[in-house]
Amino acid sequence: MAGLVCVGWVSIANAQPQAPAVVCETYPTMPACAGAVPDCTLCHQSAGVSVRNVFGAQVEAAAWPGEDAPTAEEFVAGLPDALAEVEDLDADDDGYANYEELLAGSDPADADDIPGGATCEDTSNSDAWQYDVCNPDAGFTLRKIMLDVCGHSPTLAELEEVTTSDDPSEILHETLDTCLNTEFWRGNGGVLWQLAHKKILPLPAIKSGANEGGVPLADYDDDYNLYVHASSDGNDARDLLLAQYVVGRVDGDTTEYYVMDEAEQAARPNDAVLNAPVERRAGMITSRWFFVANTMFTAVPRTTAAQAYRSYLGFDIAKLEGLIEPPASEVLIDYDNKDVLEETCAGCHRTLDPLAYPFTRYNGIGGAGGSGDYNANRLGGFVDNTQPDVDETPEAGYILGEPVSDLVEWAEVAANSDEFAAALVMDYWELLVGERPNALETEQFVTLWQDFATTHAYDVEAMLHDLIDTEAYSVP
Repeated sequence: MAGLVCVGWVSIANAQPQAPAVVCETYPTMPACAGAVPDCTLCHQSAGVSVRNVFGAQVEAAAWPGEDAPTAEEFVAGLPDALAEVEDLDADDDGYANYEELLAGSDPADADDIPGGATCEDTSNSDAWQYDVCNPDAGFTLRKIMLDVCGHSPTLAELEEVTTSDDPSEILHETLDTCLNTEFWRGNGGVLWQLAHKKILPLPAIKSGANEGGVPLADYDDDYNLYVHASSDGNDARDLLLAQYVVGRVDGDTTEYYVMDEAEQAARPNDAVLNAPVERRAGMITSRWFFVANTMFTAVPRTTAAQAYRSYLGFDIAKLEGLIEPPASEVLIDYDNKDVLEETCAGCHRTLDPLAYPFTRYNGIGGAGGSGDYNANRLGGFVDNTQPDVDETPEAGYILGEPVSDLVEWAEVAANSDEFAAALVMDYWELLVGERPNALETEQFVTLWQDFATTHAYDVEAMLHDLIDTEAYSVP
């Protein structure tokens, strides 16, 4: 999993953003590593403060006793051994070893936060309970599937059928298949559309096309269509970042999504055209709407990159998440005079700016070729006395520590990453289970996203069939 910057490591390692990544590599089943990364407060008294808590002090003493601050390479190499050395210690004197607390999801530096799990008392025959709270309950699971995916409760006859069946699993999975094809799930305004909201960020005031706003600039219907298409019918969900096609929609009793041919694309109104040439497209992050809403009039579109990073890899740079710097040989340069080299800013911008460079050649609002078009010379139009060197900004950048030459390659690295698989599965886990995985569910979640990227071949619906079988979903 990718790292979270902890500026509190400054005194011993010059702001090592790799720390949480190394922790997750060492303890991959930690609840804090389930589609996310540990907070800085795992080792520090608070985020952004160099003072370590009692657990962090133990780790430091084990790794660098009385020694000078390590280099980045020494830090990464030495942290796993340091964590192992303090595993059996009890930093907060609460009677639980550090190792027990890390894997249970409790804080090894807080004596009031101790490991604990729910105990199960079989109440299936009790007058007070309808469900078996110790095991998967077919009636409970059917009700959840139908409410979550179909949008209505099962009938009494349906409940009786599944609770008396010799093979309730077959009924549950057939029900899921039926519900995945309902308007409630995939139709205009359905569950999948709602999942897409925070990635598309619709703004009706500037929408063009159907139901256009007062200042129509771009239409986000294409974005929703692509999101549903990539998330259903056995399609590859990586097309959220890889698609170089346009998806159309036929509304009706059953909404249909399909890939447009070139003739249909050419016949569309100008305000609906996807301006970027086919070879420069990268799914949701090169749509006309995405650049209008995020890049707008910006030369180096950091907001655009941050929105893509947050939406599809699950890392919010505003919360100091996913800060993975390029190699030390890659020096941060303030091409657009935004004071990104200031000490308080550089910690984020060493990751954010290389993330943003591949977005710099795509127009925001307007520009030669129109909104969303690719223009290799775009930055020349931003050169003035406030940012005289902005046209020297490279198109090549970095994502997840890997160099990329352009945005298409940026999207390929992102779409094939563990972070993409984990973030996408987390969206559905939170939707259907209702919360992020707890300590007892972490292993189920990790298995689910790993299978999504392998066994399921990025098929969302195949993944959902496994999700409803998890204890987290099927046990009351």
